[in-house]
Amino acid sequence: MEMTHYMQLLADNQPWNLLMFMAIPVVLAETVAVTELYILFTRNFSGLVRKINSIAGSIVGIYFIGVFFYLLYTAVIPLTTSGGWRGLADIVAVGFYLLGVIPLGGLALLEFGLIKKNADQEEKLRVHAILVAVFLVVAHIAMIFGMLNPTVIWWQPDSMALMQGMTQ
Repeated sequence: MEMTHYMQLLADNQPWNLLMFMAIPVVLAETVAVTELYILFTRNFSGLVRKINSIAGSIVGIYFIGVFFYLLYTAVIPLTTSGGWRGLADIVAVGFYLLGVIPLGGLALLEFGLIKKNADQEEKLRVHAILVAVFLVVAHIAMIFGMLNPTVIWWQPDSMALMQGMTQ
């Protein structure tokens, strides 16, 4: 069975790639999402939950910016220049995974006061919640397409490569 580069990245170098590219960013982002719900319901902008939310948002934003540039230079550019993409599902999975840098980077910028610095707490909460929602959407699109067998959407593996793999 063929797999997208997204799934291959997570499956290779176990358990380190899974931890670095999935567990760490998802646990931090989910921490932000859960604490965000608490803040939305309680409107407590200064308690421990808000501090956890702020720290997790800052860390995941900075961390994912690093992941973005690492994968851009070690995977996206080489795959693009060599024609190594495994069809539409592969491109969508990797592309949407990397699009997570926009909302997660935005969270960090918001936490560091680089955007919306003069906004009141309600406006910052609104922007924060939108960024979390956007990340959840792009991350789930990446996961769904990443789990697809790339031959389902307009890709056929090279028959020579398959035959070489069978003889090795």
